[in-house]
Amino acid sequence: MSSVTLKNIVKRFGSFTAVHPTNLEIPEGTFVTLLGPSGCGKTTNLRMIAGLLDPTEGEILIGGKRVNDVPIHKRNLGIVFQNYALFPHKTVAENVAFGLKYRDVPKADIAGKVQAALDLVQLPDVGDRYPKALSGGQQQRIALARAIVVEPEVLLLDEPLSALDANLREDMRVELKRIQHQIGVTTVFVTHDQSEALAMSDTIVVMSAGRVEQVGSPSDVYNTPASEFVANFLGASNILAGHCEQKDAQGVVLDAPLFGKVHVPSDKAGQVQQGPAKLVLRAEKLTLFDESTATDGLVTAPARVETVDYQGQTVRYFVRVGDTQLQAINMIDDTPFAEGSAVTVGFRPQDCAALQGG
Repeated sequence: MSSVTLKNIVKRFGSFTAVHPTNLEIPEGTFVTLLGPSGCGKTTNLRMIAGLLDPTEGEILIGGKRVNDVPIHKRNLGIVFQNYALFPHKTVAENVAFGLKYRDVPKADIAGKVQAALDLVQLPDVGDRYPKALSGGQQQRIALARAIVVEPEVLLLDEPLSALDANLREDMRVELKRIQHQIGVTTVFVTHDQSEALAMSDTIVVMSAGRVEQVGSPSDVYNTPASEFVANFLGASNILAGHCEQKDAQGVVLDAPLFGKVHVPSDKAGQVQQGPAKLVLRAEKLTLFDESTATDGLVTAPARVETVDYQGQTVRYFVRVGDTQLQAINMIDDTPFAEGSAVTVGFRPQDCAALQGG
């Protein structure tokens, strides 16, 4: 069963189309992320689901029922915004209880529901404190408690982690996923952060310029991008124009510059047909070797290290292969290759992907 359905949704602001015709099915109980750069339409879609914006065209269904004309307070949603939107003059308990007062919950039941929500977000003892006395991470948890205490049909999260520092953001994304698993609520999460989307989602909807570029599992969109935009937006990719010379049930054979003929397996070749094509090679799949190291089974080429970006456990290399610069992200045990080093770069054929087009 789909918990949220978008049918040919379009949103225009005057002559500007913020969301082009979009169809999307969000299954019940799943964690779905709308991912893309600023201005791609992801927040506009979320606000239309919430009822904060009206679609110009199309239908929105929640639980199988059309809600285009249903006001926000009657859609049974929980919403967490980037700035938390807590009431500073109310206690934590009063903030969490706010939505219950408008849902005809018996007064005698409110305190128990509020405490259960605070327990769920692991802040059981802060009910009598005020938001200003809490850290940013604690305020984020209270905003989440307020959203889930009403037992929403759908939880909408609009960049809720972006105001947190890096370490706290990593901790909170683990907590968010734990809570979503525990209560099983359908969740729509908006972010521009690729790592958040990959770590938290059952399904990722990649958007660009108001259009959906790809819908799939984190593994699908990362390892088998449907477009050059997806390949570049999720992680660091090397994209080489080439030619598809052969296609069969096992995959395709691409004649790629620098590396010659590469057999891309069928699960990474998408709908590529014979003709102009592109080889997609993730930076972390391209490995540097000392020239004397055996590289049996790999596709290789000689290279020279131009730039070394040391990052602790990993290092990002910019290497020159012929007239082309490629980047590689490798784990290191000791000392990275030095700038100017002559090396061999290589990858396994099953670690690349193919796209149509020149």
